[in-house]
Amino acid sequence: MKTSVTDLEAAMELDEATRLAHAFMLQRKKRDRNARLLKHAFLIGVSFIMLYPLVWLLSASLKPENEIFGNLDLWPSTFKFDNYSAGWHALPQSFSVFYVNSAIVTVLSVIGNLISCSFAAYAFARLRFTGRNFFFALMMMTLMIPYHVVLIPQYVQFLQLGWVDTYLPLVVPRFLASDTFFIFLMVQFFRQLPRELDEAAMIDGCSPFKIYWAVILPLSLPAMGTAAIFSMIWVWEDFLAPLIYLNDIKSYTVPLALRLFLDQEGQSAYGQMFAMSVLSLVPVVLFFVLFQKFIVRGIATSGMK
Repeated sequence: MKTSVTDLEAAMELDEATRLAHAFMLQRKKRDRNARLLKHAFLIGVSFIMLYPLVWLLSASLKPENEIFGNLDLWPSTFKFDNYSAGWHALPQSFSVFYVNSAIVTVLSVIGNLISCSFAAYAFARLRFTGRNFFFALMMMTLMIPYHVVLIPQYVQFLQLGWVDTYLPLVVPRFLASDTFFIFLMVQFFRQLPRELDEAAMIDGCSPFKIYWAVILPLSLPAMGTAAIFSMIWVWEDFLAPLIYLNDIKSYTVPLALRLFLDQEGQSAYGQMFAMSVLSLVPVVLFFVLFQKFIVRGIATSGMK
């Protein structure tokens, strides 16, 4: 009888512990669900704040001139699609000319960055030579130098070479490993590749260039893709360098062409400018959407040890 009472009390205690554990699990699930809802609401709010300028730009490109700054509604009262056709032919040159100019500068700059920066990164990451750490530290220090500090000396040098009003000042420095950020990004990626690959290739008789070309480069597509995406975006959207070195309107890139819609003395065509701004973002958005996986993989693996 005594044993039965003890077993009954133990069973009741176990049942009570089970109920408490179940109640705790339900409370924890509810807390986690509320936390997820709060997190999603916060991310949606931040996303809206980030996307609002783009939505406003698209809305403004479809509004009449008198509604762009006079009406805060995102939905136009009347859709004026003529802004796109009129803006395409509003300037002395068709906007397709500026697209082609930007494409030439961007493609050559991306190719130059990938070739030169990968060479420099391979040397710093995989080769051993005297002063390697010193020169790498010296290169990293250039990241702290503002572009405006070297702007005038570069202009004087390019002017003496006769390169002003050509694409050479915009393209040639890219083939000389002038973008320290991409070198650093690739160095971090190259360093996490096993050195046994180099040693095995050297045993097979590969030269340092052959190791770079046949072993390192195929394994470095994430880092190369990341560098290509950032380089494409930065060069396509660059306004200062083309403004300084390009004088002929036939050589203007897209950012300089957009500036022509603003007239300080006459009527500014804001609707047409916003319409062409929307079109100027299309290549950047498409390029980013198609190759965004390389950004995640490249940045994630570049910090690995």
